[in-house]
Amino acid sequence: MTRTAEKAQELAAFLRTRRERLDPGEFGLPARRQARRTPGLRREEVAELAGVSIDYVVRLEQARGLRPSVEVVEALAGALRLTPGERAYLFDLAEQRPRATAKPATTAAPSLVRLLEDLSPLPAMLMNHRYDILAWNGEMARMLVDFATLPPARRNSMWLCLMHPRVREFYLDRERVVREGIAHLRAAWAAHPDDRVLTDLITEFTSGDEEFARLWAERDVKVNGRGHKVMRHPEAGLLTMSYETLAPLEDPGQLLVIHRAADEESQSALDRLLAG
Repeated sequence: MTRTAEKAQELAAFLRTRRERLDPGEFGLPARRQARRTPGLRREEVAELAGVSIDYVVRLEQARGLRPSVEVVEALAGALRLTPGERAYLFDLAEQRPRATAKPATTAAPSLVRLLEDLSPLPAMLMNHRYDILAWNGEMARMLVDFATLPPARRNSMWLCLMHPRVREFYLDRERVVREGIAHLRAAWAAHPDDRVLTDLITEFTSGDEEFARLWAERDVKVNGRGHKVMRHPEAGLLTMSYETLAPLEDPGQLLVIHRAADEESQSALDRLLAG
């Protein structure tokens, strides 16, 4: 299957899943129209909300080679009540956003490596859009894993979460962490259609991990710039860490992720870990 055909299939599946997740009652539809055998809105209802023909929606959901215009994509995003992340994903699938022209970052910018050290004692690392870990400071390695001991191909935070025998057991709310990571990767996959390494990585995860395959099929899309993770660290005990993700203007393909303890107990536990 060509990449164009693959994106058409994904566009079709994404439109169907978003339509089926909508609650007809929230659209003020007449009661007589709410006795339905399938979940969500009907195609004709989406067509009416978006101001397009029913046949057009049918052809899109059947991946019949259409490339919707910017205006149609905008109308569909509104009709389906997409989140900002989902809307951007739809624009990428429809190839109506400028493609990323720069090659994916595979090495860390020297100035950002120095910044990682300056951020100590805050655990911090540098990643690219596919979650490859390009650089890190000592505190980050102490908190998570000694990245230097891993082959470069395995210095990937999603791989660590899914496959690393120690790291995969860290997170108390494991499914949420994996789900959020997948939602980011799906957005990255659409925004970087020529990144064969990312496509191969997703194929590896889908075929090798049932949890990843199940959550990937749900087609959630979200770029997470901040949040928190609760870890049961084998040495420090319970750690609740907040994180913030920054994109440098000079190197937008590199993401700086900075962690902070979210409460006094976690800060004390982190201090003990880093002092050890």
